[in-house]
Amino acid sequence: MGKRVIWILALTLALSCIFASGVFAAEEGLGQQAKSLIGLACGLAIGIAAMGGGIGQGIAISKGLEGIARNPEAQPKIFIPMIVGLALIESLVIYALVISILLYAKL
Repeated sequence: MGKRVIWILALTLALSCIFASGVFAAEEGLGQQAKSLIGLACGLAIGIAAMGGGIGQGIAISKGLEGIARNPEAQPKIFIPMIVGLALIESLVIYALVISILLYAKL
């Protein structure tokens, strides 16, 4: 799994360098290749964010429910911070959506 994460990060870094190198610096309009790369970046941003958010939320809910199952009296102390954490995880996915929409607006 570690190699897969490294490859995903390398691909993300490579695409970022491609965009920074001249796609937005061109004074004439964006070419077809640039538009397709922006579309790819939008899809990757949402896909990776949704995957990471889903995994994070699954782990958080799993651990929270394990804690509540082991000690039911601690439910109020576990439940509220778990909900706040889930909201923060979801906000990161929404930030990726906003970035994706901004990239798409450049088309």
